Amino acid sequence: MTAFLSSLGGVSEILILVALGYALTARGWFDDRSSRIIAKVVTQVALPAYMVETICGRFTARELARLLPDLRFPVLSMAILFGLSFGVAKALAVPRARRGLFKSMFFNSNTVFIGLPVNMALFGPKSLPYVLVYYMANTTIFWTVGVYLIQKDGQQAAYFDWRQTLGKVFSPPLLGVFSGRFLFAPLIMYALVVFAPVPLLMKQVFILQSAMPVMTNAPVVAKLYGADSSNAAITVSATTLFSIVVIPILMTLVQHL
Repeated sequence: MTAFLSSLGGVSEILILVALGYALTARGWFDDRSSRIIAKVVTQVALPAYMVETICGRFTARELARLLPDLRFPVLSMAILFGLSFGVAKALAVPRARRGLFKSMFFNSNTVFIGLPVNMALFGPKSLPYVLVYYMANTTIFWTVGVYLIQKDGQQAAYFDWRQTLGKVFSPPLLGVFSGRFLFAPLIMYALVVFAPVPLLMKQVFILQSAMPVMTNAPVVAKLYGADSSNAAITVSATTLFSIVVIPILMTLVQHL
């Protein structure tokens, strides 16, 4: 129950921030220019500093050297998902102008805002090293391959329309991201670690982390590079909301590995 409440808190925090951002934009607090400035500050100033502080503050050199070999599991899992995203995008007829964003959201997960509190509540502080190992892999791949894919989508006009929004919520591409985040990702990670000679706790943490919702950074990066940021925001919100159902199921399953 504690783990479920922690995941619910993480989910609620993200949804409240999304709703607040939309409300303030609707009231005219932010225009397109200010949104791009915020996106640049977040991606080019705040996040690099945050990543350096996190790695330096959470790891010693010895711990980092000991845990680096474990990076192979999340890296390999995301590589498989990346390859799979090409076929899923084609099968679902995702528009070419959105395929980069689709692929990026397909194989990257929210490992900090939701993944961290869920694992800490479920397994305690002993899970932190494995959470951060997955975070290192996930964050590095997002800010390299993921950002490149979003950038390739090019300049797209961004505006909000309720009818169009509802169409995106129930669109095949969004459902495809659901298949990637909540079905393929945990199944692939399970197949990679189930017979591996590694601690059980690491297996449990990696499976949970792989199935977290879409990264909250995706809409920010999409806005920065002129991709479909509204589509990214809708996907983040929808997968985050759906994780309320998925996370308790996965928590039960990983405890029986």
